[in-house]
Amino acid sequence: MNEPIVARHWLAHATPKAAPALATTTVLVLARIWNANGAEHSIGNAVLMTALSLGAAAAGVCASVGRAGDPVIAGTAFAASGALAFAGVAGYADGLPLPLLLWSVATAGAYGLAARYWRTDRRERVAHERQVSDRREERAHIERVETIRGTTQIEVARTGAAYAESLAAALTARAALPGFDPKALETAGLPELPAAAHTYEISKEN
Repeated sequence: MNEPIVARHWLAHATPKAAPALATTTVLVLARIWNANGAEHSIGNAVLMTALSLGAAAAGVCASVGRAGDPVIAGTAFAASGALAFAGVAGYADGLPLPLLLWSVATAGAYGLAARYWRTDRRERVAHERQVSDRREERAHIERVETIRGTTQIEVARTGAAYAESLAAALTARAALPGFDPKALETAGLPELPAAAHTYEISKEN
């Protein structure tokens, strides 16, 4: 059964590619807004963001240690730690050069990590499509074989039926010939034909 082909909108293709840049840009904008509202050169805010960043990093280390570690949770924790550190520096710093430098580094790192997951997702998608294609080809082959087998059986049945009809017509025509005597065939050692004999007896009675 053919599945419908759904064309994805160009936004569906572009959004995942733009997500890392949007995330780092959002953090930068919020940090600069925070800077303009009292975070600039604020020791207390800097200490708070440092503590939060270290806590997120520690959570990432705990999530990645041991056989029960979850790479998704660990990656999320490390990303949160980096975002908090970036936001703290961008909110504390005076001017834009340092925040923009950190933004470029964070964006490049985010795209580096995202590219790894994109490659993995692409490989899995290609493998899934290949598996689905192989299953479709196998099913199509089975359907073709069953179709050929069914057609052959029908043709054999038709041939047998035609042979039986021809034989019955030949027996009937021979029994209708004048002078046909099934007893003479039996005396000569040939098997008796009940249908022909019955037809002959009926013709004699008439």
